[in-house]
Amino acid sequence: MALAVEVAESSLDFDRERKGSLYARTGIDDYWIVNLVDRVLEVYRDPEPDASAVDGWRYRSVTVLTPPAVLVPLAFTSIQVAVADLLP
Repeated sequence: MALAVEVAESSLDFDRERKGSLYARTGIDDYWIVNLVDRVLEVYRDPEPDASAVDGWRYRSVTVLTPPAVLVPLAFTSIQVAVADLLP
């Protein structure tokens, strides 16, 4: 899988820690969390082993984006996604 996207409000910590580690372990290069609490997009990239992480993996790169930022998915470089379009 090239991209995983979670929409999180009450599950934010679970999505960051548990799902993030699991997605990194399975080799998903691009993991996004639409953070409804803070109205931002969290972008996780570059998975690597980390014994201290829940499932033994984590993302090395974490970027937090706010509108009017635009993001290009790693696997779909011809597409641009406006952060504002992902937030309510």
